[in-house]
Amino acid sequence: MVHGSTSPGRDPREPQPRFRITRERLRASLWFWPSCAALAAVVLTLLLMPVRPGDEAAWTQWIWPSGVDAASSLLQTVATSVMTAATVTFSLTVVALQLASQQFSPRLLREFARDVRTQAVLGILLGTFLVSITGLYGMDVNRPVPVLVVGLVYVLGISSGIVLLLFIGHIARSLRVDTMMLNAHQDCLAVLRDTYAVSETGEMQEFALPAGGTLVPGRRSGIIQTVDRQPLMNMLKERGLVMRILVQPGDQVTVGSPVARVWADDGGPVPLGAVQKSLAEALDIGYERTPEQDAALGLRQLTDIAVKAISPSINDPVTAAHATGYCADLLVDLQRRRLGPEAYRDEDGVLRLVTSGRDYRYFLDMVCGPVRRFAHSEPIVLTAVLRLLRDCAATAVNDAQCDEIRRQSSQVLETARSRMVASDDEEIRDMGRRVEEALAGNLDAAFSDRAGETRSV
Repeated sequence: MVHGSTSPGRDPREPQPRFRITRERLRASLWFWPSCAALAAVVLTLLLMPVRPGDEAAWTQWIWPSGVDAASSLLQTVATSVMTAATVTFSLTVVALQLASQQFSPRLLREFARDVRTQAVLGILLGTFLVSITGLYGMDVNRPVPVLVVGLVYVLGISSGIVLLLFIGHIARSLRVDTMMLNAHQDCLAVLRDTYAVSETGEMQEFALPAGGTLVPGRRSGIIQTVDRQPLMNMLKERGLVMRILVQPGDQVTVGSPVARVWADDGGPVPLGAVQKSLAEALDIGYERTPEQDAALGLRQLTDIAVKAISPSINDPVTAAHATGYCADLLVDLQRRRLGPEAYRDEDGVLRLVTSGRDYRYFLDMVCGPVRRFAHSEPIVLTAVLRLLRDCAATAVNDAQCDEIRRQSSQVLETARSRMVASDDEEIRDMGRRVEEALAGNLDAAFSDRAGETRSV
């Protein structure tokens, strides 16, 4: 068995730089699509520039009835105004990023950068500016006015004013914490539905793999962003190997740490160099978590919002309670999905690849643990965590889920036992009792009190 070794002649600390363009990376790049729009605008301007029909063409009077001097003045005014508007837009975006990072979660910055509306506004403003200055370059007092370019600048100038007003309203909506929670919830729900298959029993699959095997060390450090199974499947079938991947999207790995375990069909030696090369191609490793295959990222964002809200600098337990409500919906959805490892077979039905997967306990711990620990003396938030567990208990589909819900409920009650006054403790104990009623199937008793964040009586 190989422990932490690499192929002969290779320094295990040698960096393995790799640049991979993916749809998610392009979408998360704030300036990629605006730059493409600006380049397209310049190309269109250069194509329209030779169109100079002169005053004899009647249709040109409908587009631009004045001369070269007036057209130049228009282009100069639009270029100056749009550049000012672009500066305002960029400043608002930076303020939004800073506010989201400090007050809600640093993991929300990527969502602002990949916002389609922000990229569209920047693209229109940048394109308008470049069309204007390109048109100015082509102005000549001795030649007719390029009326199509002037008409394009006129339309883009009006469009820039409209989108700037719309963008200010969009930023105002985006900075609301409710909007951030909704977006994180919707994105996470979409990833859950793409990642985990529906299962009415919610049972995890078990796969019998032989003991031992060869550990495969990783060649790069970073965070697993995606796993591309197809190149691995091709390599494993070609060489007669079986692999279990020990890491999954969202995990952080370092150079030399094991990322997979491999067995040969004939029990012979494993071609470690070829396996490492295929793994390097299949595992997309970056510096941050991305939502493509990381189903836990959305729950982490919502948990961050809840923890930030109950921090001493913000003191907003109601927002924390609302964040746990969004988490409850995602956890309920997870109950009827097949979690845990997944197996993949080749065309002959031979098991070739087993990937890792998170279980239900992981997701419950990720949400309930941090919120419970940081809200140890706030009954509004602790009650919200118990409401989350009650909702999950009402829709649990197997005994394992019920056991995990009961374990989390007991931890919340233990946290609150020595830190609450009598009335607050009574409220929390009552919600803990309702969790048990929901686990027992008595939903009428579990949901008879729907007062909200606090009791009405």
